[in-house]
Amino acid sequence: MEKVIYNLVFNRKKQLNTEGKALIQVEAYLNKQKKYFSTKVYVKPYQWDPKRKAIKNHPNMDSLNQYLANFISELEHLEFEIVQSGREFSLNDLKEKPDMEPISFSVFMRNEITQSNLKPSTMKNHLSTLLVLSTYKADIGFTDLTFNFLCNFEHYLLDNGYHRNTIAKHMKHLKRYINLAINKDLFDLYRYPFRKYKIKYMESKRTHLTPEELEQLESLDLQGRRTLRKTMDMFLFSCYTGLRFSDIVSITRENFHCIDDKIWLIYSSVKTDVNVRLPLFLLFDGKALPIYERYKDNPWTLFNMPASSNSNVNKQIRRLCKMANIDKKVSFHTARHTNATLLLYNGANITTVQKLLGHKSVRTTEIYSNIMDMTVVRDLSSMTDIK
Repeated sequence: MEKVIYNLVFNRKKQLNTEGKALIQVEAYLNKQKKYFSTKVYVKPYQWDPKRKAIKNHPNMDSLNQYLANFISELEHLEFEIVQSGREFSLNDLKEKPDMEPISFSVFMRNEITQSNLKPSTMKNHLSTLLVLSTYKADIGFTDLTFNFLCNFEHYLLDNGYHRNTIAKHMKHLKRYINLAINKDLFDLYRYPFRKYKIKYMESKRTHLTPEELEQLESLDLQGRRTLRKTMDMFLFSCYTGLRFSDIVSITRENFHCIDDKIWLIYSSVKTDVNVRLPLFLLFDGKALPIYERYKDNPWTLFNMPASSNSNVNKQIRRLCKMANIDKKVSFHTARHTNATLLLYNGANITTVQKLLGHKSVRTTEIYSNIMDMTVVRDLSSMTDIK
């Protein structure tokens, strides 16, 4: 009796998926008949060696090639068992797919993160989730992904002091890659663990500065303290404009435009890529303009500050707040919260604030609408005037 000939075939249908990848299949040939088996492994054309029939230039090349070899070995083993039993063998007897995982979920998740088009900051966030998962379990297989796994992972994070919203962030990332595995036929939909598990969020308290506290910072005497002066200017500029730290350190003088003799700041958000147009002469009585004038002749970016300096800037901001007798936990992002809160308090429409902050959805902006007690005082005070 002739033996089945097994070959690896790449991109048999001559078409790539949306990620520019194609499937690797196992071709079984016997008596001028062929049958194909999906390995569930997708790679890009440059990652396939047609001569060696093997994967190349892939971060998990060795493990994937070993998996493909094991896949064929499983088919050969099934063929051998049938022949040894004395039954007449045909390719139709190879209908059962080997019960194997091409790679673990941990490896799959790392591949998807590192080969994605995510922004560097987003990629760093997703890799942090992978790191936390690896501390819980070194190598997670697809069969590990159950409702109980999610519950136990959540308890592990709670026991280790993670904030509820940080846990929610990690769960959201985990859910994303499980969904991706389902779309790539690496995980069965009927086993979807998030069907019963609900991600839990906690309303967080967003620190902001009051107008009085902002004035305390503005009145600090920082003459001769160059580093603190620059940190203060960056922080106040963010209070007046609502820019994130990533945008503050990226803007250049080319982002400032004179329109009808008035200065506008026009930029695309590093985080969301949303285009934002800010009339600096109208925001907070134009307080951002003197800061711009002080730094507009700098080469490269406006403040010449690297993005990696965020933690150092936060330390200096805490020092400044102590000097100004502000007893709050303040970070650079507090400036953005302050901007949104004061705009809303002063009567700005929430959709206007949405555009000024560069939020894609007004729902994101709505988180600020209930965080300032002064708004309640103002509204109730206006009611007492009604006779």
